[in-house]
Amino acid sequence: MKAAVITANGLQVQDVPKPAPKPNEVLVRVRAAGLNRADLAMASGHAHGRAGGPGAVAGLEWAGEVAEVGTEVKGIKPGDRVMCSGSGGYAEYAVTDWSRCSPVPANNMSWEQAATLPVALQTMHDAVVTNGRLKAGESVMIQGASSGVGLMALQIAKLKGAKFVIGTSTHEGRRAKLKEFGADLAIDTKDPSWADQVLKATDGKGVDLIVDQVSGSVANGNLKACAILGRIVNVGRLGGMKGEFDFDLHALRRIDYIGVTFRTRSNDEVREIVQKMRADLWPAIEAGKLHLPIDKTFPLDEAVAAQAHMRANAHFGKIVLTV
Repeated sequence: MKAAVITANGLQVQDVPKPAPKPNEVLVRVRAAGLNRADLAMASGHAHGRAGGPGAVAGLEWAGEVAEVGTEVKGIKPGDRVMCSGSGGYAEYAVTDWSRCSPVPANNMSWEQAATLPVALQTMHDAVVTNGRLKAGESVMIQGASSGVGLMALQIAKLKGAKFVIGTSTHEGRRAKLKEFGADLAIDTKDPSWADQVLKATDGKGVDLIVDQVSGSVANGNLKACAILGRIVNVGRLGGMKGEFDFDLHALRRIDYIGVTFRTRSNDEVREIVQKMRADLWPAIEAGKLHLPIDKTFPLDEAVAAQAHMRANAHFGKIVLTV
């Protein structure tokens, strides 16, 4: 089969053997695969938990038709239309644990649209609802809101009853689009006064929950913008892996600072995350209430160009490979 493989010279499209499903796995004929920031790091030779490494097929999410199921698989059969998370999605066929497959709704959702959803839904339901403990009526700020997962976080926050949602982006054009996805206020974190703007917008209280995909450069601003007894969930580090941290302000505001990643989670933990997300969000998915815009599609043969488009940081929403 054709696949985009991680090599010492970067990503290369090659012919590789078709994977065979283990007893707990599903083999899927891939029709579309979504790109994620972690894909870029893996293509540069960095492992992403158990995924990645030389010779590995890139890609963390995809959609397609079930071709074969293992003996332990429950509730999934050949021919089913599914969207999946896992590893090896930049290929004509991919395997994953059966619990990480969700049905593509019968509401005319395209393969491309379905391929944009698994990682964003799982990541942001876990961040906003499970670890962020969002309650109806609270205020939320999503740092890095113009990314695919950020746009999903805005929508989930609104769906779960947040009274006031702030999205941040350093790009003027993207900030202008955040209100379409649930933001009541869009803020530019390049402005030195951005934390003061958050305090002003919340009558001096600060936001109850911050979901942070930026980290380093905004860490102390987050502490200032967070309410007393608020929560900060650290999801991504696009603004730096390390930075200054005001420990006294953290203590004064009695903030819960929570780190999350899929890289160190067991298969059972990921199964639980997917199950919680499905139970909570699937009616909204089937009703078309949660969606992500597609910036551009590329054929699998142009996977390197697709990653270059993401690396240029000129996109809004998701980049998708068609297979």
